[in-house]
Amino acid sequence: FIDLPLIDRKKQTDFYFRSIMISGCKYTKNMTDWKEILAASVNSAKDLPDYLNIDSREIERVSGVYPMLVNPYYLSLMKENGEFARIQAIPDQRELDDLESSPDPLCEDIQSPVPGLIHRYPDRVVLLVSNKCAMYCRHCMRKRRVGLNTFGNIFDLEKACKYISENPQITEAIVSGGDPFMLEDEKIEEILFSLRAIKHLEVIRIHTRIPCVLPQRVTPELAGIIRKFHPVFINIQFNHSSEITEEAERSCSILADAGIALGCQSVLLKGVNDSEEEIRRLMKKLMKNRVKPYYLHHPDPVKGTSHFRLPVKRGLEIMASLRGHVSGMCVPHYMIDLPGGGGKTPLLPEYVMESGNGWIKVRNFEGKILRYPDSPE
Repeated sequence: FIDLPLIDRKKQTDFYFRSIMISGCKYTKNMTDWKEILAASVNSAKDLPDYLNIDSREIERVSGVYPMLVNPYYLSLMKENGEFARIQAIPDQRELDDLESSPDPLCEDIQSPVPGLIHRYPDRVVLLVSNKCAMYCRHCMRKRRVGLNTFGNIFDLEKACKYISENPQITEAIVSGGDPFMLEDEKIEEILFSLRAIKHLEVIRIHTRIPCVLPQRVTPELAGIIRKFHPVFINIQFNHSSEITEEAERSCSILADAGIALGCQSVLLKGVNDSEEEIRRLMKKLMKNRVKPYYLHHPDPVKGTSHFRLPVKRGLEIMASLRGHVSGMCVPHYMIDLPGGGGKTPLLPEYVMESGNGWIKVRNFEGKILRYPDSPE
């Protein structure tokens, strides 16, 4: 298995689908061909809409280091809803001003025993099957490789499956990237078929942002392929309630109706969703669409993303605001990923205020301190 050709960031192409140029394409709700929408993606400042009111020189400077790619569907969200989408998609000079952070603070590259496979935890591996996305998120934890010609570890399906087969403690494979759904249906089926053939592999998980940034890619045919390899779980990334459009809801329904369990790994982003009200709206809207809020990630200290980071204390305040105000099903785990490959660790607001003498004092969702009987050791 060989990874598909890299993009030429100076041309508006449809990548590996067909070499055509569609200029001036504006998204309308009757557009259903995901390849056509993707083919009209913008990767140059001169092609961005006038309503964004941007500094084209700044865009070109930043995109020369961290590529820009925005498809017409996500551009349409910027016109309708403003800043939350623009901040996530349009390059910002602050990406280049971030000189202290590491490109790979989680040490993924040194935890890669075979090309395109990360083995951090004993029982699971991550497969980086693509370095393409339908939109290049400015907060991406893999800015060092997504969309760049420096994508050194080309994914090798045969070597990855051999490694998993020789390590029976591995019971879960996470198919990630880039975005796995940027591959053609046949390639996705090939990957899932090869993984499911490994007897000790119990669970397959797919991480994708496609239902959010290019929901037209999710088709009944794609869902039909995935359902053949159950149990398969799909984790999506929605960061703002306004990203859950009619098109996004339809894509989630196609997957859920195929019996695929859906979770969401949102990222807490300064200027995008860092308010109690927005996180509540987002989590409730996810549940309404059969997507279980799974993680709320604190942004990783990745080079080029420091302007998205906010104090952990603020994240804990937002998490505390969820309890008692939304269903427990709507409350995700607030997670940090420890630098140096330390792994994901949950953070919790402080509820136990005092303990001793057979009692604990607990703060409830209203801020009241109440006593609870404790058992002796």
